[in-house]
Amino acid sequence: MEQHAVDQLKAIAKINRTYPCSEMSRNERLERWAEVLERDPDRSLNTLRETEYQPADMRAAMRDDGTAISVAFADPILREAGLQNDTYGEAKRFFELTDWQLHRLVCFCHFGGRVSSGTIAHHVRLMAARETNGIIGRLFAFFGR
Repeated sequence: MEQHAVDQLKAIAKINRTYPCSEMSRNERLERWAEVLERDPDRSLNTLRETEYQPADMRAAMRDDGTAISVAFADPILREAGLQNDTYGEAKRFFELTDWQLHRLVCFCHFGGRVSSGTIAHHVRLMAARETNGIIGRLFAFFGR
């Protein structure tokens, strides 16, 4: 699928920005996050330090440039769907993850200071599959679709 900037599309199509966009389900949001991460699977991402030890309000405000969360926030489709910023708390809310789940994706203790975008995409897909598809979904997520 080709992607074009809005200005490019205006030359060939009538664009209605007020048209209501459909809501994305939790799994659609997670799948989109994985797709965005996989665009550059070798990209080195920062992790967040010791998320599990921070008080809830400090943990919710945690952020850094170049994290898996900031990659999600850079995506216009996820922002349009409601992702408001690139903080830990916003990612937790938007992707409907528990602290344990998000900790597993972004914390230093699991990957060290840096992790590849492809590795995080793999873990995001596994998380989505665990929630809805049982063992078959996990196998598809693990071995690829």
